[in-house]
Amino acid sequence: MTLFFGLLGQRLCLLKTEYIECFEKAFQDQYDLAHHLENVILKNVPKFFAYMLVTNSISWSVLRCICLTEEDTTSSSRVYIKSLFLELVKSLGGFNELNNCLTDPTLTEYFQGLFPRDNPKNTKFSINFFASIGLDGLTNELQEFLRTNPTPTPPVPAALSIKEKEDDHENQGHIEALHRELQIQQQNKQDKKNKKNSHHM
Repeated sequence: MTLFFGLLGQRLCLLKTEYIECFEKAFQDQYDLAHHLENVILKNVPKFFAYMLVTNSISWSVLRCICLTEEDTTSSSRVYIKSLFLELVKSLGGFNELNNCLTDPTLTEYFQGLFPRDNPKNTKFSINFFASIGLDGLTNELQEFLRTNPTPTPPVPAALSIKEKEDDHENQGHIEALHRELQIQQQNKQDKKNKKNSHHM
């Protein structure tokens, strides 16, 4: 049944480019709504889009909508991604064919969300996800990246804003004024004491 709809979708895309845009938008819409899909549909929809990708009926750029991190995915969206990639391996004829596609320099920009390198936590999550579905070989470059890049240090605090600098300058002025006032008071006390002592003499 999935193959039938795949062939139908492919045919429509060959007839009019408008259908390509519609199917590409549908990919993102279905991914965003994955948590609302029933289990059977949740597995079949990605299979349909896998066929559309393999036949180049739609662009691989649709995968840009996937951000594979713990915060940006749900259990349903992870099932969606799992079904999609397992079907891609099957439709392309093997793991190596899919890996070649994902490492194609002309396409890699579309897969940055799938293989995040922004921080170690997200990188490890992606590696563990693909390992859990038996496709850990897809993350060889990501694993190497994680080994060769140490944990980033916390960002250096930004410089004070102009307002903060003005406030600090104003506060410093108050402190200096108080300091001068105390010095004057101490000097006056000392003068009075000296004057009093001179009278006694």
